[in-house]
Amino acid sequence: MHRIVGRIKEIRGLRRVYTDRLLTLLTVVLMLAMFVFAPLQAVGIFVFQGFAIAALLAIIGSMFVISDHPVALAVMFVCLTANIVVFVLRLYYPPWPYNLYVLAAAWLAIAVTLGAVVAQAVFRRGRVTYHRIVGAILLYLLIAVLFGTLYIFVGLSIPDAIKGITFEDNAALANSVFYLSFVTLTSTGYGDIVPVHPIARTLCVLETVIGQLYPATLLARIVTLEMRQGSG
Repeated sequence: MHRIVGRIKEIRGLRRVYTDRLLTLLTVVLMLAMFVFAPLQAVGIFVFQGFAIAALLAIIGSMFVISDHPVALAVMFVCLTANIVVFVLRLYYPPWPYNLYVLAAAWLAIAVTLGAVVAQAVFRRGRVTYHRIVGAILLYLLIAVLFGTLYIFVGLSIPDAIKGITFEDNAALANSVFYLSFVTLTSTGYGDIVPVHPIARTLCVLETVIGQLYPATLLARIVTLEMRQGSG
């Protein structure tokens, strides 16, 4: 019993010391998964799907320190299992038609769960640090992940809902939906991928609005607070 209590105290101590730093680590890991591993996987280097699973392991380990909520940890472990199962199926079996549904559902759950944990750490009371600003940027990236998974569900359910992306179980899909999500979130809109179905268009409009309001309100507010504390 004393050992268990001691372990709990150790974890709480780690949480107080490392939560802010882990926000930066989580941001780096997610950026690697989205901007390095996904593109390299898209050009045919399959091993980088394994790196994506390793990144997910790092995310779960960081969450264990940041949050002790059992539901959040359980959801992340289920999502990790789903990613591993699909990875193994792709190695040894022909494409399974539900691979994409499983992966999209898993990453949707990851975006929501991790977003809730990070938001709690970023917007909690206390001094606003550089790491918490980076954590706010992480939330911005998770918005892109969330909408990317929603685009996959729309593309799989409604043929030709989004022109320019083939919604098949291939290595390039993740990179394509991340690209669509970010050009929508940042209002870039190159025009090479076009939503044509009303549901797809509604999602794009919603993501664009969030992409404009979030940096101008919440992110700007956090940066202002950090600057005031630094000059005070």
